[in-house]
Amino acid sequence: MSEQTSQFASDRPSAGRVYDYILGGTHNSAVDREFAEQQLALLPSLRESIVENRRFLGRAVRFAVNEGIRQFVDIGSGLPTEGSVHQVADEAAPGECRVVYVDNEPMAHAHSNVLLEQHADPDRHHALYRDFFDGSALWQDVAGNGWIDPEQPTCLLTVALLHFMPHEPRTLDTLAYYRERLAPGSLLVLSHASVDPADDPAQKSLSEIAENYRQKATHDAYLRDRAQIMELFGQFELVEPGLTWLNEWRPDTPPKIYPPNLRALCGVGRKP
Repeated sequence: MSEQTSQFASDRPSAGRVYDYILGGTHNSAVDREFAEQQLALLPSLRESIVENRRFLGRAVRFAVNEGIRQFVDIGSGLPTEGSVHQVADEAAPGECRVVYVDNEPMAHAHSNVLLEQHADPDRHHALYRDFFDGSALWQDVAGNGWIDPEQPTCLLTVALLHFMPHEPRTLDTLAYYRERLAPGSLLVLSHASVDPADDPAQKSLSEIAENYRQKATHDAYLRDRAQIMELFGQFELVEPGLTWLNEWRPDTPPKIYPPNLRALCGVGRKP
């Protein structure tokens, strides 16, 4: 297990548990709730952003299934909440999809195991205790255990994950390693906190939130601009409508929130 994983402590807010609390989940503690409320005070739209991020995840999974993909790897999957990848995939293609959840937080991993044991197919759905930066070791666990067929297209999900990784060669190289492992026709699903350059108040608030994560939580947080987020897709071709605000990506209903106010971009890229 990575050094980052071993340093996790339950007395510090966890990104996954904070996310769970804001979504209305129960797998969180007082320290997570207090931290979450402090960030919501700085940027009240954060709650709407997290809810819309979850909706984007569901739409992206359904899109992948409609494109014929039947295997999913969700890195940074977090705590189990309604609308998890395997639930959406199995609703779209009952009994056909394989899903691997990957997270480096012990509580998230433990609850994922419980969820899958009670409500999923253990032959098709798995939880893996690994860190994003584990690279080849993570992929060996995913593919080497036969959980997915690396020769077939895979949907790799990095949803609300990469803004917890610094924009430096280690991050870019690790993500590139995963992209290279994917078969042609695979998809990369990605969402990331970002702010309209003209939105100075939100830029200030998100910068303060990022600093709070770095000082108080188990994960650091980083902001990227649109060009840096585009770089994360490498040579993958973005499917329509490209890199957009969360509620602009193939919405089921017309957006009710002014899209830039969600302060998060998302997209789906396809490997040629």
